Amino acid sequence: MFECNDSSSSSDEELFAVFVERQKQKKEHFLEETIFKYTDLQFLENFRSGEFGKLSGYFYTVVFLWFAGHEAASYRDVADRFRIAISTLRKIVQRMTYFLSNLAPEIITWPTSDERRRIRSQFSLNGFPGVVGVIDGSHVRIDKPSEDPDCYLNRNGFYSLQFQIVCDHRGKIRDVIIGFPGSVHDSRVFRASPLSENLIAKCGGNYILGDSDYPCLKNLLTPYKDLGNLTRAQQRYNAKLSETRSIIEHCFGILKQKFTQLNHLKLRGDHDLANFIRACCVLHNLALEDNFPTLENIELQQSRESIRQEHSYDIQVEELEDDRDGAEMRNHIANLLFSG
Repeated sequence: MFECNDSSSSSDEELFAVFVERQKQKKEHFLEETIFKYTDLQFLENFRSGEFGKLSGYFYTVVFLWFAGHEAASYRDVADRFRIAISTLRKIVQRMTYFLSNLAPEIITWPTSDERRRIRSQFSLNGFPGVVGVIDGSHVRIDKPSEDPDCYLNRNGFYSLQFQIVCDHRGKIRDVIIGFPGSVHDSRVFRASPLSENLIAKCGGNYILGDSDYPCLKNLLTPYKDLGNLTRAQQRYNAKLSETRSIIEHCFGILKQKFTQLNHLKLRGDHDLANFIRACCVLHNLALEDNFPTLENIELQQSRESIRQEHSYDIQVEELEDDRDGAEMRNHIANLLFSG
């Protein structure tokens, strides 16, 4: 604190110089004297991910995680905090982004047959048989692009890039596609994805669950459209599907709470944006495999509400047509749930 009065002999310039020097001293040994002294809870609150390497690799990771985990932090703030140039920070973010993104083929994998059996068994505890994953999409707010900005303007009125994931019963990401502009509907993202082309082979006799933004297929079950005339069996089916799908909201909530840059990503260029989002998905899975704890009081409800708002607009695209095999499978499951 600085105390100023009329009798003070210090000029404004001198006070400012003292203030700058004190701020400089505070940040000069920030890594050694502050981060190394964090308690486990303080470290978790500020970094929100798993264990790190050492030496330069450690420093790179800490800087990247600080940037990824602090939405409000500017490049200047992060660079000053770690006593590095802004250009160095940009290089660290870019290198770590691409390093982690390139790990995706090893870390984000479709479940093996044995894993599918375990996943199916866990989902069935909720009363919904045959489920090997849950699918949904989310938006990452971005700055207004210089090219084709209207293409990125979503129906909630902000510029965004989309990513679609499939997660299992633990919230582990099993498939991800990133990079569609915010104006593109979930169903079109799905139909353009490799998952859509290979869904039958990936699921076999099982299926994944989606919301009403997706078409009902034999291997992708969605809710009945509620026009006020649903049977009790159909109502029970919709309720069970919604309950079972809640894990995807939890997954998005955890992801955006750990890596708050995903609430408004400040990078430029679709390629860098997509790779940063993928890098966060990789870190999410790594932390999950290491049983890394999440904050006890994490405000997931806010994240879930924001996800619901992403889908709160009226669908203004072509009417989704249900596949005949998908409709038959849905009816079969609805009757099975109602009789059970």
